Amino acid sequence: MTAGQRPSRPTIAQLREITQPPAVRGRRTAEHWTGDLYMRRISPYVTRVLLPTGISANGVTWLMILSGWLAAPALLVPGLLGAILAVLCTQLQMMWDACDGEVARWRGTSGPMGIFLDKVGHYTVETLIALALGVRAAGGPGEITDHLGWICLGALLAWLLCLNKALNDMVHAARAHAGLGRAPDTAEVSRPRSGVLAALRNAARFVPFHRIYHSIELTLIIAVAAVVDLVTDDLSGTRGLLVAVVPLALLSVLGHFVAIVASNRVRA
Repeated sequence: MTAGQRPSRPTIAQLREITQPPAVRGRRTAEHWTGDLYMRRISPYVTRVLLPTGISANGVTWLMILSGWLAAPALLVPGLLGAILAVLCTQLQMMWDACDGEVARWRGTSGPMGIFLDKVGHYTVETLIALALGVRAAGGPGEITDHLGWICLGALLAWLLCLNKALNDMVHAARAHAGLGRAPDTAEVSRPRSGVLAALRNAARFVPFHRIYHSIELTLIIAVAAVVDLVTDDLSGTRGLLVAVVPLALLSVLGHFVAIVASNRVRA
């Protein structure tokens, strides 16, 4: 069945067959853990509701971007409520992130614009959350001028998160400029050639702190910090979190850079 022949009200089984092929569900790095756990189980039901509305896949991506952006102002709401709202926003962001690809694959409308908007979403959402964490640690928008140190830490975290994401795109750009195709998303290609570096990379899987900087994980740990703030009746949880994650983010960027340079991803 071609894309033009597909019904606007498919069954869930039809949707799963076309929109969740092994090439999508089996991706080594592109699929977030929430996808396997619950998002890909729920998303076809949402996609089936979206299809008859006529909304484009790029329109769904814009919903993903807007939902993610809302997590940042949500964090400016004091106390545990703001953290919970941010978690809900990023959960909704990931739902739309699953649905936009499913709409595109069902209609056969996948294209570079959707990929571009998806990247804009993930870059801006995670950096805005980091900036909002800095404002939250300062005590809120009204305390910015008196606590610029926390704002600077949040800005530094935002820059590190943006740089870490950009490293992957730098690989694709370098290969394209060299006339090479996209590197296969396999462990063999990504594995460092040095035995020592490969061993360190394998060891890092047991303490995967580099994964906490995705919008889902970041808002979840901010929520945990908000609980600590509630217990201690101050901002010690949020501030302690920000102090801890900045050096870990720097370590993640350095480790990511070394892993790329030491692998076959940027080799002809």
